[in-house]
This record gives sequence, structure tokens and C-alpha cells, in this order.
Amino acid sequence: MLDPRAHRLEKVLGKANAAKLEKGLGLRTVGSLLHHFPRRYLERGELQSIAGLPIDEDVTLIAEVLSSSQRSMRNRRGSIVEVVITDRDVHRPGTLTLSFFHGYQAYRDLQAGVTALFSGKVSLYRGKPTLTNPNYLLLDDDTTGEDIASRPVPVYPATSTLTSWWIAQRVATVLAELGITGDPEDAVRLPDVVPAAFAARERLGDLVTAYRDIHAPAELADAYRARHRFRYQEALILQTALARRRAEQHAQVAVGRPRRSAGLLADFDAALPFTLTEGQRTVGETLDEALSADRPMNVLLQGEVGSGKTLVALRAMLQVVDAGGQAALLAPTEVLAAQHHQSITATLGPLAAAGMLGGAEHATRVVLLTGSMSTAARRTALLAAASGEAGIVIGTHALLSETVQFAELGLVVVDEQHRFGVEQRDTLRTRAGVPPHLLVMTATPIPRTVAMTVFGDLGVLTLDGLPAGRAPIDTHIVPLVEHPVWRERVWQRAREEVDAGRQVYVVCPKIDGGEAASSTFDDSDGVEFDEAADGIGNTPQKAPPLASVEETMAALAQTATLDGVRIGALHGRLDPAEKSATMNAFHRGELDVLVSTTVIEVGVDVPRATLMVILDADRFGISQLHQLRGRVGRGGLPGTCLLVTALEAGHPSRVRLDAVASTTDGFALAAEDLKLRREGDILGARQSGGRSTLKLLRVIEDEKIIVAARQDAQEIIEEDPQLAGHPVLAGAIDDYLDPEAEEWLDRG
Repeated sequence: MLDPRAHRLEKVLGKANAAKLEKGLGLRTVGSLLHHFPRRYLERGELQSIAGLPIDEDVTLIAEVLSSSQRSMRNRRGSIVEVVITDRDVHRPGTLTLSFFHGYQAYRDLQAGVTALFSGKVSLYRGKPTLTNPNYLLLDDDTTGEDIASRPVPVYPATSTLTSWWIAQRVATVLAELGITGDPEDAVRLPDVVPAAFAARERLGDLVTAYRDIHAPAELADAYRARHRFRYQEALILQTALARRRAEQHAQVAVGRPRRSAGLLADFDAALPFTLTEGQRTVGETLDEALSADRPMNVLLQGEVGSGKTLVALRAMLQVVDAGGQAALLAPTEVLAAQHHQSITATLGPLAAAGMLGGAEHATRVVLLTGSMSTAARRTALLAAASGEAGIVIGTHALLSETVQFAELGLVVVDEQHRFGVEQRDTLRTRAGVPPHLLVMTATPIPRTVAMTVFGDLGVLTLDGLPAGRAPIDTHIVPLVEHPVWRERVWQRAREEVDAGRQVYVVCPKIDGGEAASSTFDDSDGVEFDEAADGIGNTPQKAPPLASVEETMAALAQTATLDGVRIGALHGRLDPAEKSATMNAFHRGELDVLVSTTVIEVGVDVPRATLMVILDADRFGISQLHQLRGRVGRGGLPGTCLLVTALEAGHPSRVRLDAVASTTDGFALAAEDLKLRREGDILGARQSGGRSTLKLLRVIEDEKIIVAARQDAQEIIEEDPQLAGHPVLAGAIDDYLDPEAEEWLDRG
């Protein structure tokens, strides 16, 4: 029996080809290449000649490039590539002009003499047939179009140096070497991850057939069956890893922190000037129970912007302090950490003044720890944390320093978890002698968290409703391509808010004109490859210059509509004192408009701010946009968010703006984000987008498969916790995950 996981590619493909695959795609073994699955398939019909092409129908033809040219568009940025092709039909030879908008890669690929397979819908332009942005597949000299046009053509994740077609040829060589595409009797035997009983129940078929059908399907139905098989297999591997880790977690012991009838929390509740919402009470009771248990709590608290998550977290922290532990609150920015420290200290009042004149009977200390603090202040905070004098320690990444020690860390609260990597969050948890409880707060779960939720490895609590005084937020897209005059209307709208005694945020994606965008969104579909170079597409449109804080400040100073308006700037390059002074001035109403980067994304609370203008909004992710707009409407007055974009309708990045404008439901936006960005590294430290641990599985579309695999995995682990009777499955887990990745399963 051949084990593809251990069989090196160079033994089958030779050193040169194996080296290219390792360098370009990180593929080293036969198994890794077999699991480099096609992204999609080009469906082919009968080849057609250029002469007599049907209008408004999809066609497939093989043609040679006669010429190609590139010219700038007249009325907008970008270029058009025009390629003239001929099919050299001996009976009715014809030519056809293809148009590629922003087709930089097409211009490089489709030079005179190149032969390719083209596919697209025929349309008329100035009375002549044409194909606009067709798919194309470059053909080698010894390849006939008829050979590949009769069956679906796999399109592989590729790079600028390794085309989809080149990869397909290497896959074909491996399949032939293993006998997979020949007589089934001659095919090698392959170890199967899926236990036979489960494979039979799911009607998955044998593994050899699945590899053949996913890489060389005779028809699309074969590929779909194979993809279902590998989705289930992938789900079973991941779910078994999760189930094994859950079993280990269940055996861990934590310190229970039950609620006391008299103490900080009881005194705090008695002094509250308002009544908790029903959602806050319900979530609080659930957290109370989880904190009281002798197993580590690992909970995601999901709540809309302004729903009162911080209050719920504070009550949990007070419960832990009452029970003799300490709580650490990890915030993503110094602005937010300082605001948390200020607001929590003010909210607690005498309860935060332990050992001080006027301190309450049941009191603690709340200290702040950030990177910009003076040496003396930092030393004082470190001592308070290490001695246990401080029951609540609030800080930024500075809390992760090895110099920070706690007397008895009982609870870690992470605010806006999408701003921290898994490893960063886990660093703080390791500071405790026994595993502390973990509470993660977010207004929009990032894709990784949604994925973990569907996989059942993260407990989720949802905080419903908004406290009294919170107003709804209306979100509108401002499309400057369709309505360029709306740019002036945006600033008129800002002036109206200022004249009414209210305040305005203006958010930019970067600080100055020479800087790359500080907060851009990656439109990749989850695999790190050159989309334009895979032989079927075109390089994305080059983005126009992005708005910056400095340039926007200068432009607004010259805008007559805003004459007399007090405008300030806030961004990460300012020194901490200046940032704090600017934010405090805006909070006190001494500034009318604040032009900022995403430093104000989370936690900043200015009650009179009612309008947010986000310039180049398409450069931000769904989570960021949702967080940003949550800064307005916090003082009882309705909030408005304007998403300004220079992109044309139909651009993929406009889809995110449509999603944000259509709903304020955080989980709905997270699901949409997941569809657009993929899951990230489900079992590792990567957050979202980029290379994904998942290959075929998608946590939204394949939830039924995941649930079934979870039940099967749980059954396997209950009967065989060490997987001694499932060596192939155990090996697949080790091979599928990074050596350290499974350790992250209990750290999410």
C-alpha cells in the first residue's frame, strides 16, 4: 500500500519539477499535490468556429492570436486590451476581436502566435460579434483543443510562474504513475482516512476513484461527487482533532470563581443608576455559572456595537475579584485602553479606590499598563499586578510582555478579538499557574471565529438588544462614479450636523499621501496565488489614490462649506500625549470634526458624534466598517454613516459595502464576511483571508457535513481517545495540521 503522504514528488516528477512545486506552492509529496484540488472547472461544449457565432450565447473555441494592443480608456482610469484571434477554419476562416478591461495579464499572455482555448458569451459591439473578458486557457503546441474541450477543464490555484495548465500536466503525470486514470485493477492501494463504516453510510466511494474524478472528471457530476467525498474527509480530520482536544480540555482543572452574596459585584449592582437589560441579565447568569465551574471557561460574547458588552464583562471581572482572583482586560489600542481605564474607574467610583481615602468597604484597584507609560508609572502598575493589589489590570499589547506577572490571574477579557492574533491572546493566558477563564468580546465575529463556532469549539453568548439611550444607525453608500456631485453633498451634510451642535468623524484608510493604506482589505479568495496568472483571468484594476488624513485635512480647510468648523486630526503616528489631547478635545466638544484613521475603530465613546464619513470605504473589511459606524449614535441621537467609494457598481469590493449598508446584524455580517474572505487558518494563528487550512470545506455552505463529521469524530474519540485503532486518521491529522497548529485548538 502506497502512502502518498510520504512519497516525495521528485521520485515521480523529477527534481526540477518537484523543486518548482515546492518553491511556488509548498508542495513536497505526492499526497500534497493530489490535495491541491482544482478551484473550479471550465465547462466545455462542442468547439465552434468564429464564423457564425451565436449572439448572447456561451461559446468555446480554439484560436490563434493574430495581434494584441493596449490603450487607455477615454473617460475613466485604466486600460482596454484588444486581442484579435483567428480559428484558421479551413472551410470558413474567421477573426474575432476580444476586449479585456484592465487586462494587464491578458496582454502579457496573449501575444501573436499564441494558441488558446477561449470561453465566454458572445455580444455585439458596433455591429460585430465580440467576447468581453473571456476566460482563456493557454495551450501547448502538442495539445489539441479537442482533447480537453470534451470534458471539464480543472483550474488550479496557481502562481505567476506556475500556470494552472502546467500544474494540471504534473497532476496528470502523478495520476498516471499511480494507475489512477487507467484500469482500476492496476491502481495502487491508498490508505483511506475515512473509516469504512462511515464511507459506506455517506456513499463516498473509494479513494482512488475520488482522486480521478476530482482531477480528471469525465463530466461535472463526477467532480461534484468527489468534492463531496473530500469535504467530508476534511471535516472528519478537523473534527477529530477538535474532539480529541475537547476531551483533553475536559480533563483540565481551573479555579472556580463563584459569585459571593456580599462583595464588589453586589455593591456595584446596588449602585447602578439604571436597570440591566434582559439580555445583560441572561448573559450575566450564564457567565456566573461558567466562572463558578472548575473547568476553564472559553466564551465568545457577541453583541452589537453599543449593546453593553463592557458592562457585562466588568461584572464578570468583579465576580472573579470577589473570589480572590485577578482580571486582565486586553485592548487593541492605547486610546481604547485608556478610555476603558477611565470609564471603568469612574463607573466603579469608591469600589476602585482600595486602600485610598474614600474607598469602599469592598474595593479593589484598577491599573493601566501601556507601552507609552513612563518608567515610574509602569513600575508601579507592574508591582500592583504582581502583588495582587490590582484586581483589574487594563492594557494593550504591553500586557503580553514577559515582565508582566500576576498574583492570581483568574480571568482574561479580550476586547475586540479581531485585533489580536491567537498567539497574542494565548500569551496572556499562560501567565496563570492554572488555566484562567477566557471571555472574548466582539461586535462582529471575524471569519475565523464564526468558523470555530460552527465547528463547535467555542462557546458563544449573544447579547441581544440595545440599552436605553442608544439610537439606530442608518448607513448609506455614496457612489462617486455614478454621482460625483454627491462629494460636495457629503460635506454639506457634515456642516448641517455641526450647525445642529453635533460632531462628525471622517475616517481615512491612510495617514499621508506617500503611505500605503493602513487598513486595506484583501480580496483574495483564500489561496495565495496570482489570480491573473492562472491562465483564465485578468489582473484586478489598479486602485485609485486613497484618501489620507493629511490630505483630507488640507482639502477640508479649503472647503467653503466647512468655513469656521473646528477640525482636528488623529492617527497612529502622533505621540501618545497628542493623541490623548486630541481625543479629549473632541470628547469635550472643542472640535467639531475629527479626521482619523481606524484608531477610533473601537471603544471611543463621544455622545454628540452623530455622523461618520468613511472615505474609500471599499478599502476596509466588513468587520471594520461595522465597528467604525458604531462610534456614532451613542448619545440618544440617531446616527448616520456614509460609505464613500470611487469604485464602479458591480466591483467585488462594492459587495461588502452593500452588505454593511443592508444590516446591523453582526452575525449576518460575519457570515457574509466569511463568504468573501474565507475562514482563515481554522486551527492556527492566522485570522482570516490569505491561505486557509481548509481546502474544499466551507463552514457556511457545508454546515450539514460539518455537523455529521462532528458526531462521527466524537464517536471515534469516545471509543478510542488516542486513535490507536485509526492510524491513518491520526496520521492525517498530523500531516494536515502544522506541527504546532493543533495546540491552538484550545487557545482560540
